[in-house]
Amino acid sequence: MEYKNDRLVMYLHGGSGNHGCEAIVNSTCHMIEDIPKLLVTNSEKEDKYYSVAPLCDILQERKIAEHFFAHVWYYVWRMVFHDPESFMRYRFRDVLKKNLAPLYVSIGGDMYCYELSKKEAIVANSTFNRAGAKTVLWGCSLEPELLKDPEVVADMKRYALITPRESITADALKAAGVVENVKLYPDPAFSLQPEKINLPTAFQVGNTIGINISPMIVRNETVEGITVSNYKKLMDHILQTTDYSIALIPHVMWNYNDDRLTLAELYEDYKDNDRVILFEDMSCQKLKYIISQCRAFIGARTHATIAAYSSMVPTLVVGYSVKARGIARDLFGTEENYVLPVQNLSESEELIKAYDWIMEREEQIRGRLETVMPDYCESAKQAGEELRKLWQEIHRA
Repeated sequence: MEYKNDRLVMYLHGGSGNHGCEAIVNSTCHMIEDIPKLLVTNSEKEDKYYSVAPLCDILQERKIAEHFFAHVWYYVWRMVFHDPESFMRYRFRDVLKKNLAPLYVSIGGDMYCYELSKKEAIVANSTFNRAGAKTVLWGCSLEPELLKDPEVVADMKRYALITPRESITADALKAAGVVENVKLYPDPAFSLQPEKINLPTAFQVGNTIGINISPMIVRNETVEGITVSNYKKLMDHILQTTDYSIALIPHVMWNYNDDRLTLAELYEDYKDNDRVILFEDMSCQKLKYIISQCRAFIGARTHATIAAYSSMVPTLVVGYSVKARGIARDLFGTEENYVLPVQNLSESEELIKAYDWIMEREEQIRGRLETVMPDYCESAKQAGEELRKLWQEIHRA
C-alpha cells in the first residue's frame, strides 16, 4: 500500500515551552531515528527554539479560534450534523485526506487526565481512525476511575498500540478489558540524554538541593497558600541546618502555567542569599543536566522528577496525579513517602518532614536507583521497537 504522506505523525503536542512535552518528543525521535517523522504542534515557534527542530519535521496545527469565519462555519456544521470531528478535520487538515499518514502517535501523555483535553484526544483518535490510519497512545497515564466510562474504554480499543508509562494505568486498562493493544513501558523521557552546561559558581555539584514548584500544584491545594508556605519553610530549614545550596529550577514556561512565576515568588525572600540560585528557561536536555548535578530533588513537574530519577538523584515528588504515584510505585514498590500529595497539605512544615525522610535514607534511595535505573531507562528506550514493528507491519500490508 502506498501512502502519499509516508511519515509517522506525532500529534496533540502542546509545544516545547513545556519541557516535559519537549522531552517526550526529543527522546521518541531518538528511539526511531530511521523512521521519517512529522510533529504537528500547537506552537511551532517553541519547537524550533528548543531541541526538537533538528530531530523531525515540524508543522503548525491550524487554530480554528484564530479564524472567525472558519470557526462559525465549523461550529454550525457540528451543531446541525452532530459532527464533533469537524473541528479536528480543520485542526489537522494538513495531515488528512490526500496527505493522510499511515501512523499517528498521540504524545500528550496525560491528555486523558483533564476533561477538556480528554474530549480532544477521543475525537482526534476517532478522526484519524475513520480516515483509515492507525493510532498510538504513547507514554500515557489514566486515572482508573476514568476507565469506568464506556466511551473511554471504546476509545482505548481503537488504538493500535497503547504504552502506559506506569503500572497503575496498565492495571486499570487490564481491569477494563483493554489488553491486546497494551504494552507497559516507562515514560520515553527516562531515556533523554542531558546536555552539559556551565553551572554558576554558587552551584555546589553534588551538594545542591534542586527545587521545582508549579502553579498547577498551587491550584490543587486545599488550604490557600499552604504550598508556597511549605516550600519557604523547607528552604529555611535547608539553609539553617546544612551547608547545601538551593537551585530553583523551572520546567514549564507557558504563559498560563509558568513555573518561573511561582519560583520568583519563592526567590524574592532569598535573592540576597548567595546559596540560592534561580535558573532561567532552557531546553529539556540542559535542565536535565542541572538536575543531574543535584544532591537531591524536590519537584512538582513529572518530567523534572523523571530527569532526577533517571540521573540517580534521590527525589521527593510533590504531586497529585496517577502518573506521580504510578512511577514512584514502580521504582520503589510504594509511593508512600516518595510522593507528597499537595491536596493533603494542611500544616506548614509537612514538606520538611517529607524531605527529612528522604535525606535520612539518601544513600539507600540512591543505591536503589543505581540498581534499577539502567534497566528501567533501557526499557523506556525499547518502547521505540514497538513503534518500529507497527510501522513495518503497516508497510507490509
